[in-house]
Amino acid sequence: MSINLLNNPLHLTKEVMYQAILDKDTSFEGSFFTAVKTTGIFCRPTCTARKPKIENVEFYRTTKEAILHGYRPCKVCHPLEQMNETPPYIKVLLDELTQNPSLRITDWDLVQRDIKPHTIRRWFLKNHGITFHAYQRLFRLNIAVKKIQNGESVTTTAYDSGYESLSGFTDTFKSVFGVSPRQGKVQTVIDITRIETPLGTMFACAVEQGICLLEFTDRKMLETEFKTLTKLLNATIIQGPNKHFDILKQQLDEYFSGHRKVFSVSLYSPGTDFQQAVWQELQTIPYGTTRSYKEQAISLKKPESVRAVANANGMNRISILIPCHRVVGSDGTLTGFGGGIWRKQWLLNLEKENTRTL
Repeated sequence: MSINLLNNPLHLTKEVMYQAILDKDTSFEGSFFTAVKTTGIFCRPTCTARKPKIENVEFYRTTKEAILHGYRPCKVCHPLEQMNETPPYIKVLLDELTQNPSLRITDWDLVQRDIKPHTIRRWFLKNHGITFHAYQRLFRLNIAVKKIQNGESVTTTAYDSGYESLSGFTDTFKSVFGVSPRQGKVQTVIDITRIETPLGTMFACAVEQGICLLEFTDRKMLETEFKTLTKLLNATIIQGPNKHFDILKQQLDEYFSGHRKVFSVSLYSPGTDFQQAVWQELQTIPYGTTRSYKEQAISLKKPESVRAVANANGMNRISILIPCHRVVGSDGTLTGFGGGIWRKQWLLNLEKENTRTL
């Protein structure tokens, strides 16, 4: 049992936690996770699956600890799905904006839906760094710049995008892009969206050429990656749709369900010639296998550049699709994964398990 009872203000003894899972007590949600030795599965306290005997269970404070001890998430209670997941009522709002970008959802509209405006504001500030109203403005602006690039007039685009005046549209456009709408035809936009996965929520970015970033939202270097990407592409990151996102979501679902080995969604990852070579080499590592940094360097005909290869792996901005999780230390130890070593282990276990069935 991983939980330290000496530093546990809730006094979660093994007996208390076992009774909680028997009662499916919702008050214990988030306090611990139950791991079953006989099945290798871990669950949340309220799981409806058949309960094991007390001698066959271990308890962990986090899903990360359970995974590191070799347990897999339960397919009944899905203990990983709440990690930074977008709440259902916010998903509804985002779907409405996608269907009608000119839509303006006001605080009054939120209140009519029994949603507290400050709750929405707090969630968007935490997860997007901007308010919900700012998110809506940027989303409309994303659609607007694409219309201009497709030949529509600035005036028509402004009013079709929900702006009440041409001057207001122009001021907003200049504040975001630094140029007037009439110069928008040469403006590069990097579209961004959130994607829910069994390992937590991810940010995906895309341009016309393909997916240019896929990272977990809790990645420590995420802000640096955003800045690097905007500098490399001389572009602005704005919330909005992209033709590559639907393909990406579908293929990620297939991958996580064990039905896809290789991704075919288009990728676009600018970098130095050396980085490009390293990232291309990563994509040659077969599903369900691993390769050491030294083996990767040898494959690149640069056996003396192990450290440089490792650094280039670390600069990879497209997680999973460019599979740096398949690279391990020479002794087989798991090292260097931006999403966290526990996620790396989870991905390798997923691929190993499904290699037998694919």
